[in-house]
Amino acid sequence: MSLQGQIESLTSHLEAAAPPNIPAGLGKLTSVMLTREICDWHRFNNRRAISSYTGLCPGERSSGSKRVPGSVTKRGNPRLRAALVECAWRMVRFQPQYPPVKKRLAVLAKGAKATGAQRKKAIVAVARHLAVDLWRVHTGRLTAQQLGLNIK
Repeated sequence: MSLQGQIESLTSHLEAAAPPNIPAGLGKLTSVMLTREICDWHRFNNRRAISSYTGLCPGERSSGSKRVPGSVTKRGNPRLRAALVECAWRMVRFQPQYPPVKKRLAVLAKGAKATGAQRKKAIVAVARHLAVDLWRVHTGRLTAQQLGLNIK
């Protein structure tokens, strides 16, 4: 069996393990990959824990009463972070009515007059919200429809 045949076989095997009703734009392979990188969604007690695990939360330098916000920490799982950012871009395309995307659509929309840095900051924010929303769905706190995610 050729390498390409093995890849296709394993891909179809992974896609078969995906849940039947996933949000549009997420993709079966991405859904399975995210779940396998997380291992157990229930191990996170709150939204801050899942945000911190992805490494998409903002850092901070503080001393006394002085606080300086920083860039994202990039701590945690790099494969998960990359998949969430990729998935956030797909949400911009397939689910522009998803509340975190809708809030930043002026920056993220095709043809928007925003700099690359503004777009990157906005997409990281969407990815962080998406991770928290997926945690809420997988732990049964809310349904995808309650979060504004359209199911395909």
